[in-house]
Amino acid sequence: MNPDKMKGKCAEVSNIMKAIAHPQRLMIMCYLAEGEKNVGEILSLCEISQSQLSQFLNRMHREHLVKFRKEGQFSYYSIADKNITKLIQSMQKIFCE
Repeated sequence: MNPDKMKGKCAEVSNIMKAIAHPQRLMIMCYLAEGEKNVGEILSLCEISQSQLSQFLNRMHREHLVKFRKEGQFSYYSIADKNITKLIQSMQKIFCE
């Protein structure tokens, strides 16, 4: 990989790592690496307030880490990019097994 391309990729990955650096955001991403979840499911897994969860999900959506879809009254979240899923799964494999 040429140095300019590597510099750009390093900046991209650095931004992703900054965005998930908070323990609760990382936990949310770990749950979403298992597959799409609705807000209620995420809330029950993370044991945080609905207000906090909403703030975390909104920030991660703005930073293009997660995407969501509405189905009736429910919002479903998933990781926006398969490479981010691979990154989370790699970290789980290294640190959680």
